[in-house]
Amino acid sequence: MPSRLRPLSVCFVTGTRAEFGLMKPVLQAIQRHRELRLRIIATGMHLDRAHGYTLKQIRKEGFTVDATVPWSSAGNIGDATGRAISGLAAAFEKIAPDVVLVVGDRVEPFAAAVAAHLSHRLVAHVHGGDRAAGQCDDSLRHAITKLSHLHFAATASSARRILRLGEVAQWVFDVGSPGNDGIVELAEPTGEIVRRYPGLKPGHYAVLVLHPALPDVDVERRRAEGVLSACRKAGFERIVIVYPNNDPGARGIIAAWERHRRDADLVIERSLPRAVFLGLMRDAAVLVGNSSSGIIEAASFGTPVVDVGPRQLGRECSRNVVHCSYDTAEIAGILGRIRGSRRGRRSRCRNVYGQGGAGDRIADILATLVKRRPSWLKLIAY
Repeated sequence: MPSRLRPLSVCFVTGTRAEFGLMKPVLQAIQRHRELRLRIIATGMHLDRAHGYTLKQIRKEGFTVDATVPWSSAGNIGDATGRAISGLAAAFEKIAPDVVLVVGDRVEPFAAAVAAHLSHRLVAHVHGGDRAAGQCDDSLRHAITKLSHLHFAATASSARRILRLGEVAQWVFDVGSPGNDGIVELAEPTGEIVRRYPGLKPGHYAVLVLHPALPDVDVERRRAEGVLSACRKAGFERIVIVYPNNDPGARGIIAAWERHRRDADLVIERSLPRAVFLGLMRDAAVLVGNSSSGIIEAASFGTPVVDVGPRQLGRECSRNVVHCSYDTAEIAGILGRIRGSRRGRRSRCRNVYGQGGAGDRIADILATLVKRRPSWLKLIAY
């Protein structure tokens, strides 16, 4: 029997290509659900041509973008966040969603959670309760938790951490990470990857994704040069580099990559479709850098990961991940051992972030709010 109540309007606010790809299974599940209606607001890197203007990719994948909110990547991040909060509040007033859906720990979901909460709208947060140092990621993630009414944790440990923050148990759900939903099937086939990148041999190249851990442009440029040097010392035939996000300090990393733009052993991409990135990660000898994709998704392919520096400090990891400093010799040594060990190249390990199905679980839980809604007014549980 169809519900006699109107569908629940769920508005997802997205600021980066990576977060949109991770949440795509949730968005598709919401679209399929007869009790739910999906709305999307794009901001942040999606509107930045220096990072590939990925707004067009969202639309290309068949999603409707209901509003865009400008985000300045230049100047003071506090000022940019404040302006975005105002823009998002105006967009929510126009779209009038019942629930605002956000993910992770970046400034864009933080701005959305502030604007939604202060506009008396329910906030649903995916990947709350995780730990990751980042630049200010840990503080932002837990601040978003306190602004949110529904919590979709990716692990049991994260769910327990949310409860210890004083959230009400009936609105905390351990669903796994939507980033792992169907990724084995979604990943671009090896043949397509080879056709897209002639000369790229599976198991003989490294994927390098490095985000800034500090706002200092010069420090991040030197760090990027050091990590690239380590990859080359390890002897990989090719290195596929993907641009960083737009956090302060990113210009230093970009400057390092552009300095090597014409090097024959490098492939440098500003942005990639998720299927292509997953295919590259699956077939790589190793994923190097500090991307959350190495922490969350790579274990589903058994791809070894060398996590560099403190950005992901505190994150739960599967057994395919090795942590190290920015020291070039240390990184090169670890990479050399991975490259030289054919038997140990792939890791057979359980992915601590789940094996899939999170998207449908989140959509089903959201649909229960059509008849049973938490109070907007929050009170700490202890």
